[in-house]
Amino acid sequence: MRKVIGIPLALYFLWFMFQNYIGLNSSSSEDSAVEQDLRTDIEIELDRKSYIHKYLPVAVREMHRSGIPASITLAQGLLESRYGTSKLAREAHNHFGIKCGKNWEGDKFCAPTHEWNPKTQSMIKQLGCFRWYASAEESFRNHSDFLMHRDRYAFLFQYSQTNYEAWAKGLQKAGYATDPKYAVKLLSLIQQYQLGQYDIDYKIIRLPL
Repeated sequence: MRKVIGIPLALYFLWFMFQNYIGLNSSSSEDSAVEQDLRTDIEIELDRKSYIHKYLPVAVREMHRSGIPASITLAQGLLESRYGTSKLAREAHNHFGIKCGKNWEGDKFCAPTHEWNPKTQSMIKQLGCFRWYASAEESFRNHSDFLMHRDRYAFLFQYSQTNYEAWAKGLQKAGYATDPKYAVKLLSLIQQYQLGQYDIDYKIIRLPL
C-alpha cells in the first residue's frame, strides 16, 4: 500500500484553514514557496549559488540524457524549490513542484500550494498532492521524464538545446505553472547567474562559490 507522507489530510485541512484565518501564511507568488523567507539578500544570494553548485552536475547529466537545457533545469529547480529551502524540497525531495497526477504510483506528500486565479488576477492558496521522492537526484530524473513523456511538452524538444529563452516561454505556454510571469522569472534567474554557459560547455560541472 502506498503511503501518504506529511500531515493527515483532515488534520492538515483544519490547520491550513486556521493559518489562513489568523493570517500567518506567506503571500509568495511562487507555487512551491509557501513559507515566508526571512533570509537577508546576502543569505539568499549565497543559498542560490550553493544550490547551483550542488545540483549543476545533476542538471548537466540530465541534459545529456534528455536534451533539456541544464540552464532550464537549474532555473526551474531554483524557482520551484526556492533554491532547496521550501518545505516540499526539504521533506519530499520534490524540487520541481510536480503534483501526483492520476498516473503517479509512488509515495505522495500533501502540502499547500499557490495557484493563479485568472478571475481575481491573484494567487490563491489550496491543498495539493505532490510526488514524494527518495532523493533530490530522483526528483531531477523524474522532472526530465515528466517533460519527455507528455505530449503537451513535445514541441519543446524541437528547440535548440542552447535556446533557453524558447524553452522558458514554451514551458509557460504548455502550462507547466499557472504563474503568468513564470517565463520571465526563469529567464531572470538564467541571466542573473549566467546559467546558459552550461548548455554549451558540457564539461563544466562545478560552479565556484
